[in-house]
Formats: sequence, C-alpha cells, structure tokens
Amino acid sequence: MMYVDSIWGLWLFLSLSLGWTNAQETNYTRPVFNCGGDLVADSGFVGSEGFPSFYKPNSKCIWRITVPEGNVVTLSFRIFDMEAESQCRYDYLDVYNGHSNLVQKLGRFCGTFRPGALISTTNTMMLEMVSDDENQSRGFVAFFSGTKPYLDDEQFCGGKMTKSQGEIKTPNWPEKKYPAGTSCSWLITVEPDMVIQVTFDKFILEADTYCRFDYVAFFNGGEKDDSRLIGKYCGDQAPQPIITIGNVLLVQFVSDLSVTSDGFLAHYTSVRPGSQIPTFASGAGTRSIPPKPAVKPERVPKRPATTVEPAVPTTKHVPPPPPEPTARLAPVKPPRGRGQGSTGQNGRVGGSPPNGKRLAVQNPLCAKPCKRQGTIKSSFCASEFVITGKVTSMSAGRRGTVNVNVSIIKAYKAGRLTITQVGETMSFKLVSQCKNCPLLRRGINYIIMGQVNEDGQGTLEPGAFTAPFKAPHHKLLMNINNQPC
Repeated sequence: MMYVDSIWGLWLFLSLSLGWTNAQETNYTRPVFNCGGDLVADSGFVGSEGFPSFYKPNSKCIWRITVPEGNVVTLSFRIFDMEAESQCRYDYLDVYNGHSNLVQKLGRFCGTFRPGALISTTNTMMLEMVSDDENQSRGFVAFFSGTKPYLDDEQFCGGKMTKSQGEIKTPNWPEKKYPAGTSCSWLITVEPDMVIQVTFDKFILEADTYCRFDYVAFFNGGEKDDSRLIGKYCGDQAPQPIITIGNVLLVQFVSDLSVTSDGFLAHYTSVRPGSQIPTFASGAGTRSIPPKPAVKPERVPKRPATTVEPAVPTTKHVPPPPPEPTARLAPVKPPRGRGQGSTGQNGRVGGSPPNGKRLAVQNPLCAKPCKRQGTIKSSFCASEFVITGKVTSMSAGRRGTVNVNVSIIKAYKAGRLTITQVGETMSFKLVSQCKNCPLLRRGINYIIMGQVNEDGQGTLEPGAFTAPFKAPHHKLLMNINNQPC
C-alpha cells in the first residue's frame, strides 16, 4: 500500500509540473489511463489501461504517439510489470518505429525487466499491448518526449547508402564523443546477388549488461517488420565481422540522454555469399574479438601463450551420464497448451506411430557410432558459432531432428546466429540432426560449437563439438579465441 501511495505521489507531482496529454483523462485525484489513443504533444505519459490496477484480460490496446515535426520520439519506461514468458506469447507490448505494424519493430517486451530507452527515426511511434485471458499484472507506464535528431552543417546522422562499400560512424567521430539523445539509421543496399560484411576499426559505447542505454543494432532486411535482428552491441570490445544473409542491411545507433563515449567507426563492403574478406586493421593489430549480442563479457587479463589451462577432452568422447528414466527425451508441451505445436491430426507429437512400430532413422549419419570430430581448437576455428549455455528445453523435430533451446552464458563466436532477448535472458535455438548425437540433457551447461542455417538457427551435426561446461573453461576458450586460427 505504501508503494502504491508513493507512486501516486509521484504522479500528482508530474501531472502538475508537466501536464497530461489530451489522450489521458483525470478524475481530479489521479490520472486515468485508457486503452489506446492518439497522443499528440511535445511530451507526456502513456500507460496500460487502468494502471496501477491490473490490466484487463483479452484486450488489445494501440497508442499512436506524434511529436512535432523535425523531432524524434524518445520513450523511457518508468514501471514495467507484465506476465513473463520466454517468447512473450501471452501478454506483451510491441513498439513500432511509426504509426503502423508494417514498419520496423523496435522491440517486444514482457515480464518485469524494465526495457531501456527507445528512440524512433521519425516524429511518430506506435505501442500495441496485447493480453490473454490469464495471469494479468499491473502493466506499464512510460514517458515520451520529442527530441532533436543529430544534425550539423556537414552530416546528417544516418541515411540510405547504395554503393558497394562505404563507412558508417557515430556523430562527431573522431574529434569528440557522440552526443546524448541521438538516433541514427543507415539503410545499406548492395547488388541483388551480393551480401554485406561490416567490420569495425574502433568501438567504444557506454557499457551496460543488457545494452539498454547506448547501442548499435544490425538487422537483416530493410525498414519493414520482416527485418530480423542480427545483434545488438555496446561496451568497449568490437563485434566480430557481421555478415548479412541478403543484400539489405539496416543499422540503428541509439544513445540515451546521459553518459556518452567515443563511438565507433565501421566499414562495409559487398561480398559474394560464402566468401569472407580480411578485416580492417585496428591500432592494436588484428585479433578475433568475441561478439557481444547484449552481454558484455568480463575483462580477462592477458595471459602468456604458455599458460596451462584446464583441459577439455579432445580425443576421446566421454558422454554425460545416461538420463534418468523420468528425464527421457520427449517433446516439450508449451505452457497451458498454447503456441504453435507440432501435433498431427491424431494429437501425437513426433514419436512413434500409432501402430507402435519404431520409425526408421531419417538421417543415415545417425546410425553411425556417436563420435566427436576434431579437437577443441580445430572445432573452434571450423565452427560458425561457439557458445556456452544451459539447455532449457528439448522437443522432437521433423525427420528425427531435435529442437533445442539454449540460454546463453557467453557467446565467443556468433556469426549469423539469431540471438533473442526476453528480459534478462538471452537465448538461441538449435536443430540437432540426430536424437542422441551429440547427447544433450536439459538443465545442463555445455560448450556448444556448430554451424548456422539460413533461418539463423544453430545446427549440430553428429560429430559437432559439445562438452559439459565448467567455469575454468572460460579462460581456455578466451585464450583460443585470441589466437589466430
């Protein structure tokens, strides 16, 4: 009760000092948040219907924000409390870079982790909140305002680029730090039969564990909602070279209204699919630096190349203990039976047919003895992604494959892997070609190395390198990562 009273004390002060938009009504004692509306003002508050009471079930509310021409919309969340679910399928808030759900989606949010500031590229923004029939919470309150995009006499931050190569850099580079409250978007388009590779010469942005404040994000595709996030980066370690899956790349740089830093300088070039060009040299020489999709790795002191690190078995594969009878690999049923399942007409999920006969092995490789290929060093270099993480769920896939969800501990290489973030959790999806090779168990931490398919999913062949992960292995992996392949 004291918490709610303090909230309304804050609202009363804000309403007297800042005023409320026409889309929000008052009952002389406290503001009333409605389900959706058009918010046309220099600044104001937007909140879920009935806040701080629980929002209604089975509802869909849309707010369209418009600030004066020549400004961009900055949205800062003050309170966020919605039903938590790993894929935000039940209750969620979508934020769009304009007044339509056909434009770029700036994010989908649920749970209790407060999102960072969001900045549009125009003077409009749209919020869409959806709830189902169960488990309501208090909702959200956010403050929006119109701010000036960065503009000087020579360069507008961002723009459309159609040349086969070029550079992108933060405002004021390299004379001084980038300004606060900046939003820059570059739309890069090259020849139809080419892809785009981006390499960084310099990279220093405000550090945050989840890149909530200052960040640069890369999207496969253009400004439509079908664009797919490649990665979101911040901190002082440059991402590894970024390669798109098509000929269009959207780059968005955002800084909030507080701390600023030196910024970044990056070069892009068009390359043929499957090829790779040498990276641009930095002042300290070239080296492979792990990408940071959203989590900045801890600093690791430099160690001599001769330092003896904890060993990971490389020649003889020792599989984990066999699962208990109750932990037998089986399809995972989505909570409360919702979401897109893989059930057939008879209600079965994968598994054996109704006649009880065992299905034939779909992949001939799965019939061979399960044996890991290569050493940890050779597998590291040959793999497109190297991740440490916990297996959170496993379910039967098509043609004998297994779908695996992994919660990330650390990403050493990410390549084209699609990494998603919900609240504080970062995860990715794997498709293992065989059910028992490599053998993975839910709830166990692993080192996982593999390739990436055209959908951005990780793939594991029968001989892929996996091993139970222990904390000392981090230094070994970092040492390998800092050596040339």
